[in-house]
Amino acid sequence: MISATATAAFLAAAPASSSSCTTHRRRSRLPAISASLATASSTEEPLLVRAARGEDGLPRPPAWMMRQAGRYMEEYQALAKRHPSFRERSETTDLIVEITLQPWRAFAPDGVILFSDILTPLPAIGVPFDISDSKGPVIQSPVRSEEQVRELTPIDFEKLRFVGESLKILRSEIDGQAALLGFVGAPWTIATYVVEGGMTNTYTNIKSMCHTAPNVLRGLLSHLADAISEYIIYQVNSGAQCIQIFDSWGGQLPPHVWEQWSKPYIKQIVNKIKIECPNVPLVLYINGNGGLLERMTDTGVDVIGLDWTVDMADGRRRLGNKISVQGNVDPAFLFSPLPVLTDEIHRVVKSAGPKGHILNLGHGVLVKTPEEAVAHFFDVTRSLRYDTLFQGCVTEVLEPVA
Repeated sequence: MISATATAAFLAAAPASSSSCTTHRRRSRLPAISASLATASSTEEPLLVRAARGEDGLPRPPAWMMRQAGRYMEEYQALAKRHPSFRERSETTDLIVEITLQPWRAFAPDGVILFSDILTPLPAIGVPFDISDSKGPVIQSPVRSEEQVRELTPIDFEKLRFVGESLKILRSEIDGQAALLGFVGAPWTIATYVVEGGMTNTYTNIKSMCHTAPNVLRGLLSHLADAISEYIIYQVNSGAQCIQIFDSWGGQLPPHVWEQWSKPYIKQIVNKIKIECPNVPLVLYINGNGGLLERMTDTGVDVIGLDWTVDMADGRRRLGNKISVQGNVDPAFLFSPLPVLTDEIHRVVKSAGPKGHILNLGHGVLVKTPEEAVAHFFDVTRSLRYDTLFQGCVTEVLEPVA
């Protein structure tokens, strides 16, 4: 693990240089990947960023996995035993860097996503929270009144220095061989925790607020949208090259309600980022988004993430091929025989087409997923070539469904 002294030295250095890693691991796919990139221009943008923008002429789809750093890895489990607090692991620079790099060293994905949590910025706007082993996130004073909304503060980045520090170190460690991803929660999804006081299966408090206290809810969502916009800019300025917006619980809303209570605040964020960081692609992922796909395109994001319940071919037809897509292998396929996983990867890639596709799972990596299957997922992806998969095919121009 990178020491605190090494971290401090790195952050004091200008310009930053890649630091060595002292962690021992049983395998690494990086040497072979590095060799394949040796002739690439140092100024060339990562494959994932180019795919997110929908560039033509890419050799294959890039790939990463949601929750690719975490509980399924033995290396992570060993670290978690030494540092049992999730807040410590996700709010300590050295630990964030180490955990983020674990799957990068083991599997060499095309995207390396910061190890963090969508609730991480809450204390920086005046909403403290704890994490219970049995209940998950717990907010002792749920925000449900105008007075509580007025007490929320502008985002204080002094309370989030570990995020910026981690991204700077990671950007140097990765050294252009993959895209560094940051992420945020969408205002509606963050608000579900803030209003409900933690996890919920029913969302009754926040859903009822749409009708009983709409002005309070609008004020909360607007404040969150402003804070999240600034948080994205902070991540980009710290080194993130692509940002994923998780509206994890947006799929719990009927489409017309999502249109009113989630979409406008996502658009507010996107509009701000397109002005301040116009070259940074934005990905929008909603769990259970089959009824929302067409509505999601109007948010202005560059990439729509599909969950595994949407057929990729149908999703591409509905969205058209002027917007990029991400996904969407069912995480359960990683428990299948490896040839079955290979076939599913090929099916998804062929369904998405030879442009504007980031291969991913349709949800996060599941606990107890075999590491061998994760390695196979990335090995297969690196072996793909669009010119072989689509040889003799004419790419059809697909317009989005109105």
